[in-house]
Amino acid sequence: MVNLSVFLIMCILLIILPGPDTAIATKNTVTVSRKGGLQTIIGCCCGLLIHTCAAVIGLSAIIVKSAYIFAILKYVGAIYLCYLGIKTLWALRTIRTQSPVTQDEANIDHKYAQQSCFKQGFLTNITNPKVAVFFLTFLPQFVDGKSDTFLPFLMMGLMYIALTALWFVFYVYLLDKISAFMKKPTTKAVIEGLTGAVLIGFGIKLAFEKAH
Repeated sequence: MVNLSVFLIMCILLIILPGPDTAIATKNTVTVSRKGGLQTIIGCCCGLLIHTCAAVIGLSAIIVKSAYIFAILKYVGAIYLCYLGIKTLWALRTIRTQSPVTQDEANIDHKYAQQSCFKQGFLTNITNPKVAVFFLTFLPQFVDGKSDTFLPFLMMGLMYIALTALWFVFYVYLLDKISAFMKKPTTKAVIEGLTGAVLIGFGIKLAFEKAH
């Protein structure tokens, strides 16, 4: 592996750049709980792990070179992101009009909301072909092509996942600390609206993304 320091700096800059993962983590942390946000991050990291393994064994190369497979993943990911965005915007209709519920009903709703957080984070990652393209085009820049690349690719992928997990754990805990402000009805409505719009925007952008 070459230029490790440059690789780490680039990873950090790319990770903190807001994307679908940030939108999903923000939504689930604010609307569910810190636990929901952490479950979302675990799902995201599991998706990244699969992409890493795919890149190492060459599956990502097949996805990028096959317009058919790329299109399938692209549109599935775009549709799912748009679905989450529309669902989030639709929830705004019930924020002010929702009738009070009993503590037991609230606990049940809370439980099922938490169970869906992992799947949201996982599917957002695993159905995004841009992640596969990223691993395929980004990792080779930091490896000497004259030597065996299997282990360096694997190590870099794992380092990227570890940095992603560290950043989002910090991000989720930060959101949780200011949750009193974030959970105000007005603040919650603004965040839900912005998150929904961002998710739809990412979904549309992904739908028009072309393989290079």
